[in-house]
Amino acid sequence: MTRSAPIRRTSRTAGSRKRAEGNAGRYHHGALREALLEAAERILRRDGIGGLSLRAAAREAGVSHAAPKNHFGDVAGLMSELAARGFERFAATMGRSLQAEDAPDRRLAALGRGYVAFARAHPDLFLLMFRSERLDMSRPALRTAAAGSLRLLSEAVGARRGEKMAVNPTLAQLAEIAVSWSLAHGFSMLLIDNRLRPLLAELPADNGADLLFTAMLDGLRSRRRGG
Repeated sequence: MTRSAPIRRTSRTAGSRKRAEGNAGRYHHGALREALLEAAERILRRDGIGGLSLRAAAREAGVSHAAPKNHFGDVAGLMSELAARGFERFAATMGRSLQAEDAPDRRLAALGRGYVAFARAHPDLFLLMFRSERLDMSRPALRTAAAGSLRLLSEAVGARRGEKMAVNPTLAQLAEIAVSWSLAHGFSMLLIDNRLRPLLAELPADNGADLLFTAMLDGLRSRRRGG
């Protein structure tokens, strides 16, 4: 009985492993972490949250399967660190919007427009950032980044009210934060889920969403003045 030829798959697997280890060797420790996060965001954009795993991130980055686990522990850790990066960019987008306005009332509206702009530009990342059941909120980077974006909103509301936001805000202050947050977040989610299509069909195709959100903000400002 003749001996069958060895299976080539083993050598190819070994070769793939060596290439991955070689790729990992090209990165410094911090650079590999960044490369894995960039790979994870590409997967998120292309395949959605369901396609994101430690193995998928390693494969996308061209490194060994062990590399993401060494940096993030598990997939919740990877998603949490990616969400933290998202919150940092989210805050930067809102901060740039604030710089365009001086009047406190208009600054709050500008922050809302920045909120919606980020959600429209990065819908998959935005959805991940607010999927608490998939994230580990005990991670310092995520807690700090999420708190930073909320602090921007809180400070904008305090400025509009002409009040300093204390460590323990009043019920009225908390209510206005919730109203402003709900308006921007709800509008963003409706846009992402394409639920506003019947309304937007009545508006110019190129800027209908901007016109509609601005009209909502104007209406809210008018009610506040009336109150």
